[in-house]
Amino acid sequence: MEHLHLEHVLQTVCVLESVVLRCFGPEGGQVLFTRDTGQAMLSRSGTHILTALRLEHPLARMVVECVLKHSTVTGDGSKTFILLLASLLRMIHKTACKEPNVSYAYNSRDTAEASTARHLADKMLALALEELDDIIAMGVVPYGCCLSWEDFTSKTKLPAGTINHSVQKLLETFFHSRLGHTHCDFISNLTCEMLTHWKFKSDLPSSLLQFVNDNFAALHTPVSGFPVSCSRLIEGQVIHRDFATPCPQTKNQPVKAVVFTGCLQPKLLSAGEVLVLECGEQGREENSRKESSVVQFTAWSERSLGCVIAKLQSLGVSVLLSAVKQSAAVLALAAQAEMCIVECVSVDELSLFAQLSAATPVSDCWKIEPEHVATLTFCRPILLGAHRYVHVAFHDSEERVTVKPCSLVICGPGEGQTDQYACAFQDAIHMLLSTWEPIGITATTASKKTLQPNKRTCLHVDNRIIKASPFQPCVLEPGCVIPAGGTFEFLLNHALLQHGSSCSISDNTIMGVPAVSQLLANALLSVPRHIYSYSLQRFLLTQTRLLSFIRNHSYPFGHINKQGHNTVLIQGRGKSESPLEESKVINHCCGETDISQVFMSDSGLESISCKYQLLVAVLQCVSSLLHVDTVLHTHTAIHTSSRRLANISWEGTEDEAED
Repeated sequence: MEHLHLEHVLQTVCVLESVVLRCFGPEGGQVLFTRDTGQAMLSRSGTHILTALRLEHPLARMVVECVLKHSTVTGDGSKTFILLLASLLRMIHKTACKEPNVSYAYNSRDTAEASTARHLADKMLALALEELDDIIAMGVVPYGCCLSWEDFTSKTKLPAGTINHSVQKLLETFFHSRLGHTHCDFISNLTCEMLTHWKFKSDLPSSLLQFVNDNFAALHTPVSGFPVSCSRLIEGQVIHRDFATPCPQTKNQPVKAVVFTGCLQPKLLSAGEVLVLECGEQGREENSRKESSVVQFTAWSERSLGCVIAKLQSLGVSVLLSAVKQSAAVLALAAQAEMCIVECVSVDELSLFAQLSAATPVSDCWKIEPEHVATLTFCRPILLGAHRYVHVAFHDSEERVTVKPCSLVICGPGEGQTDQYACAFQDAIHMLLSTWEPIGITATTASKKTLQPNKRTCLHVDNRIIKASPFQPCVLEPGCVIPAGGTFEFLLNHALLQHGSSCSISDNTIMGVPAVSQLLANALLSVPRHIYSYSLQRFLLTQTRLLSFIRNHSYPFGHINKQGHNTVLIQGRGKSESPLEESKVINHCCGETDISQVFMSDSGLESISCKYQLLVAVLQCVSSLLHVDTVLHTHTAIHTSSRRLANISWEGTEDEAED
């Protein structure tokens, strides 16, 4: 039995912090892991780094599990998670250890400090669950912008300063933090191009992103041994199996295909069944009858198989996609009929094929109808790296007028790097999905606390500018983003301090709202401090300019001029002020030539919704950690979950974790 103290929890998290700090921020590098066998992994991804560690302490494993649960939902924030967690624990430890805050109702000082720390963590979590969404709505959202999905999926590339450029910035920022700056532009452009191809008619962004996320395993093909710049989109679908019989020679003619979920030839015995032969005189007679039945069944099954093949020929089918392995008789008859068979196709790939072809898979071979037949533009082999696959393309349909089905080929120098690129692509989809499915915020309470009576706000709703009174609820729209580089943390720090100062003075205790708000606000600044760790002067200058800007004006610094329906929300402008006059006022206030250069620079964009979910997840983890006071050590081996093993991308082989 091991009794845990607050210092033990802090030390454990600080060890993880020291690891992720090596690859955090714009100046962060990659982390190299080596095994006893000499195999290596080079990564900048916080999730890959944390899951590759061989952690013995149960608290460390608990923290990593919390990080994995969060990154699975939002696809981002694993390194920031650890940094915020460590910062919050330091703040709580420092506050709980102060002499005036220690309660003498406990037998020991350690017990009193642990109790105080738990109460602080619970208070901060309650603040986050009850009021944080309102604080973000009124203190952060007005200084961001709302992305337009129509421009994101448009075929015409819009100039810088439009929403399309902002979406590119959002993805570039994500890939920069995951993969480095070398290939982030190329991969973000490839991601946008892929989503543009898969835009369904009249579908919401969340529906498209959910479709791509659900079918990502069937939509991408990893290819090792090539540079990432060779990654590309190819028309149609790639089925990750080869032809079991010669492929059809169609000569640019349409190809008809059918999907089978079972065996075409009936089987005498099902899986697990055994044919028992008897011994002795009576056994010989019984065995003779069984042999006769087997011969009759075999002859019947061959005749029925011939009827199935004839039915397929009458429908003009030349390609059979099967979820299971077919018998040698099926392959022989199909080859004679000039039909090609693709065996053991995964369920995910067959499901995607059925959706794109609008054909129904066949479960009963005796009931093959025209609705089971899919018409393809072509079906041919394709060589990707060292593997040969089946490549199919689909005819256009009314349901997907705007869709051009395509598959993503992801290249990398080795298997480990290729897997990391593939994970980064899918995590980017998770991030976009979280961005377009944000939290529902109605900031009625926070508006009364943070807005001044002489200020007015303008919201961008359904491509219209709507003027709102000071106390009208503010709603967080889908696609809300904020400039990266610590802007979210600076703004939320200021909003939390304002929130704390507006609360009742009688509540100004260690457990009161002002103290809790101040703790959370101070912990948030650890993120921009690490971002600007190479220049403390840059950190202080950015914070000072931002605070000065907030105090003097209510203008959002993500201002972009109106172009058609691409309008970013603009706050505080009078009717007589033109965009040019407004820009002069802002420049005069900040002492800069361009407001976007002060706050946005080249740091990119971040999702407000993902940031909110990250902060709540960290506070939940803090509360869980501080409620653990004892560890019971056992001699029973603990098996690592398969999900953790799946996330470890060692070069060449899977990681064999040992606990």
